[in-house]
Amino acid sequence: MQRFADPSNLPAESNTFVGREADLDELVHLMRVSRVVTLCGAGGIGKTRLALRLASRLVAAHPGGVCVSELADLEKGRLREEVAAALGISGDLVETVGDRHVLLLLDNCEPVVGECAELCRDLLRACPNVTVLATSREPLRVPGETVWRVPPLSVDDPGDGGESEAVRLFVARATAARPGFELTGETRPLVVELCQALDGLPLAIELAAAMVRVLSVGQLVERLDDRFRLLAGGARTAPARHRTLRAAVDWSYRLLTPQERLLLRRTAAFRSSWTLDLAEWVCSGPGLAEEEVLPRLCDLVDKSLVVLDGEVAGHARYRLLETVREYALEQLAESGEEAELRRRHLTALGRLAARFKQSLAPGVRTSWPVVERYVNLFDGLKAEVHSACDWSMAIGMPETALTLLTDIRFLLIGSGRRLDSTDHLARLLDLDAPQVPRGLRGRATIVRGELALAAGDFEPAMRHVRAGLELCAAAKDRYGQALGTIALAQLTGEHDAIERALETARQCGDLVLESLAQGTRARYGLHQGRLHEAQRAYQEVLAISEELDNHYGQTFAHIGLAQVARRSGDRATARRHYEAGLRLLRHVDARQQIVSCLAGLGRVALDEGDLAQARARLTEALLLSRDAGLRAGIARRLEAWAALVTAEGDHRRAVLLVSAALALGGRQPDARTEDVLRPARQRLGEPVVGVLWAEGARLTADQAVACALEGDLPEPPAAPIVPARQDSMLTPREREIAGLVARGLSNRGIADELVISPATVARHVANILAKLGFSTRTQIAAWVIGRR
Repeated sequence: MQRFADPSNLPAESNTFVGREADLDELVHLMRVSRVVTLCGAGGIGKTRLALRLASRLVAAHPGGVCVSELADLEKGRLREEVAAALGISGDLVETVGDRHVLLLLDNCEPVVGECAELCRDLLRACPNVTVLATSREPLRVPGETVWRVPPLSVDDPGDGGESEAVRLFVARATAARPGFELTGETRPLVVELCQALDGLPLAIELAAAMVRVLSVGQLVERLDDRFRLLAGGARTAPARHRTLRAAVDWSYRLLTPQERLLLRRTAAFRSSWTLDLAEWVCSGPGLAEEEVLPRLCDLVDKSLVVLDGEVAGHARYRLLETVREYALEQLAESGEEAELRRRHLTALGRLAARFKQSLAPGVRTSWPVVERYVNLFDGLKAEVHSACDWSMAIGMPETALTLLTDIRFLLIGSGRRLDSTDHLARLLDLDAPQVPRGLRGRATIVRGELALAAGDFEPAMRHVRAGLELCAAAKDRYGQALGTIALAQLTGEHDAIERALETARQCGDLVLESLAQGTRARYGLHQGRLHEAQRAYQEVLAISEELDNHYGQTFAHIGLAQVARRSGDRATARRHYEAGLRLLRHVDARQQIVSCLAGLGRVALDEGDLAQARARLTEALLLSRDAGLRAGIARRLEAWAALVTAEGDHRRAVLLVSAALALGGRQPDARTEDVLRPARQRLGEPVVGVLWAEGARLTADQAVACALEGDLPEPPAAPIVPARQDSMLTPREREIAGLVARGLSNRGIADELVISPATVARHVANILAKLGFSTRTQIAAWVIGRR
């Protein structure tokens, strides 16, 4: 029987192999249990390099040889001849291999993918000990094949003090191109940004690293908008398709069918991601019927040009790697279709928004899971909403974008999601667009006011709501008038305004609006101490929300009823309503309401003296607020924590937390603040409380959270050393004022205490600072305490 000329023809590695340690371990195991493994991925993602490194680890398990066949430039019909030559045999390939333990690496199968599939089929049938490792942009589709998608290199900080795979590769290649190159505090964030912008694509990173011989990392980042011209300096000995980034993508594009090319360039209309429905609406047209979009999309996923990016609201979500998208955008611009594709994109998003609005229309009883799917869908596609709005302004179609944004008003205002559409709405309304109907402009202006109110900007909120209400009244837009009347009632809290809002909502026959009006009545009743009125209104909200199967509304009502019960001293009822709200939110991403329920349960436990349960619930609430970046929520949770640690006897931490809470929330002290400060003064003394108060007000949100959760306390200010001659320079009045500063009093508080003007106090404080050589009031307080 013929012997192989050489049991292995693996090439030596030309430079260091970086990263993919976990990938290699997984693939070694996979090769033991599967006879055909295909590494699939986009051009330049490192399939060949990974396959060669993997093959080198498998040599010992294949004594019959490890054979590499490079197929990128192979002519059709010559595959078997090429593989036989690589194995060093002649005659029938399958018969000669026989029962030898051979690993066959078929690299870059794309040009002859059909022939590769047939060869694999024949070898697997007749040669029981042959294993095939293939690299390809698309699967071979043979029985028994395991497809392993080669991921980009990791770009995120691993969190262990090391660097991501992408950064490690960049540094290794940059050091080779410019000896002495190293990461510094200045260049590291730029390298991370560069690797992220290049999607962790190894070829692109290597090409960028090679450019450090002539450019700084900062210049590379600045020029990435023209990445194809920038990254064009590959090694002369590399395959032509790997010498430039454009060549790599060009090679993949040329292998596509005409319909696949058409779909790929049309998907560039999506800024971030898309679903199948959107692709069918936007990308179908001349040359590609709607029913042909799905099979061609499958082809592009198989060929690693479109990435399946998880799911959103039960729909598969797709995206392009940024490098592929830049290329596709060029092709789209050259095709002359870009303007039409952008209009279709805008129209498709508007169509989706109209469907959502219809699901909440009067008389429509849409199950809440369906509404929730729309909420999640728009949350996952918010970059596309922003893109549609940008395009509408560019082409003079503000009416379509304004309709889109007003149709998803509930998502913007009431869903607890942050779609960040305030800027787009403002820019659309500020356009000189006489074609926008007054009613639509009025509704959009009201939504603009509601967004301002949600952000805590009362004055612009009032101005926009009033202006929008006037426009809706002039246009006789009843729905807009109801919306504006409710928003006005939310802003003013006036009894007559609330009653008008409720009457207008009922006239519209819209239960969602009626629920909003009742919710406004309930909130103001609670805040103003009218507990019976608030309870009745919250019960109305609950009844309407149950009829609509509205989980958000039901939770809002349960939280309100819990607050009423707690103020009435009925802790058991308060706990029951908070727990009911949490149960409703189990499958709903409404973080603010979840935090409210958890914090409420913590407060109830604190009222009952169950400090362990209070700590557990308040910890959950504070962590969720911190992770969501909810500054106002963090402030409220810290205030609850101050009450908790007061009950635990930790008065020092209590003062720090309540001071931080008020500073972060921009609020003034109230009765609850005094509940924390009174026992602290009794145990610690006025001067110490004054110093702690000043320290707490300077804490950042992260520092304050760490103080609550981990007990981290700021270093107490050291008592400044003041020479005796400077000490004696203070007048009796200045010493008296220094003592009041140490008690934490402001200039106004000191003025009231001494019956002098605040200006006089300010002058004395300035003199004290100058005489003692201090720069802050905290130093004064620390000095006073140190002298006692």
